[in-house]
Amino acid sequence: MARRANSNWPPGPDREVFTTGEAARLCNVTIRTVIRWVDAGTLKGYRIPGSRDRRIPRANLIAFMRAHDLPLGSLEGPHGKRRILIVDDEASVIELLRGFFLQLGLFDIETAINGYEAGTKTITFRPDLLLIDYNLGDITGLEVARTVRQNRDLASLKILCMSGYLLDDQVGDVLAQGIDDFIKKPLDLNDLQARVFRLLGLV
Repeated sequence: MARRANSNWPPGPDREVFTTGEAARLCNVTIRTVIRWVDAGTLKGYRIPGSRDRRIPRANLIAFMRAHDLPLGSLEGPHGKRRILIVDDEASVIELLRGFFLQLGLFDIETAINGYEAGTKTITFRPDLLLIDYNLGDITGLEVARTVRQNRDLASLKILCMSGYLLDDQVGDVLAQGIDDFIKKPLDLNDLQARVFRLLGLV
C-alpha cells in the first residue's frame, strides 16, 4: 500500500512541540533512537502523563540538532530568527529595547505592557525568550514566570528578569523560582545582549 503523503510536512514555523516520529524524521534517525536520546536526557523532552508518548519542544530540538551539526532545513522558519517578548510597563523602556534588538537583525520582537498581556502573548507569540520587568503594576514578573513554567509546552522558554529595585540578596530567591537570569536597571545594553545571546545559545 502506498504511503499517504503528510500534508503537514515539512513542519512550519508555528510548530512548537514535536513527536518522536517527527524528530526522527528531521534528524534522519529511527524513532527508537530519538526515544533513547530523550530518556537519556541527551535530547531534552518529556513524557506525556499517563502515556508512553514523548514530546520534544522546538527550541530543544533545534539546540540538539545544532550541537550535532544536523541540518535544520526550515525548522527555524523564515530567516531563522529567534522570538523575544519584551514586557515592561514603561513605554520608553519598551521602545528602547525593541529598537535595540530589531537593529541586530536576529530577532522577531513582540511587546506587552502588563502581566495579563504578557501571559496572553506568551501563548500566541511563543517567544524563545521572555525579557520581563519585575514590577509590572498589576503583577510581578516572577508571578508571570510561575504561570509560564506550569505550561509544559513552554518548557524551553528562557526568562530574563530586569529590575532597578531588587536588592542583591533578593536576586538569588528570584533565580530559584523559575527565572533563568537577572539584570539590573538601568540597563547596560552590551551586558543585556551578552546575556540574551548566552540564554539563546547564540555564542
